[in-house]
Amino acid sequence: MNKTINKQSTSSCSCHKKRERSDEEYKKLINRLNRIEGQVRGLKGMLENDAYCNDILTQVSAVNAALNSFSKEILSQHMHTCVARDIREGKDEIIDELMDTLKKLMK
Repeated sequence: MNKTINKQSTSSCSCHKKRERSDEEYKKLINRLNRIEGQVRGLKGMLENDAYCNDILTQVSAVNAALNSFSKEILSQHMHTCVARDIREGKDEIIDELMDTLKKLMK
């Protein structure tokens, strides 16, 4: 795969494993993260410019929603690829890993 964007190692199954993503999938995820990064920079600017508390909280809510949406996308990809593959291969320990991940996401 030819990644034109600066790409570090991709890992979605655990910190030891990797999952290659298509160029299109990778670019969509990077674009989403770039938008979130911009929203967070916007929050910093709001704070530096003494924005009204309620306006900052509204922007925080938008950032949280964007991060949740990103998490849902990664989770869906993980379940359709890594989890499905491991279950087909009889590696049932992936279910425990998935449950641990869901617990972290649901805090």
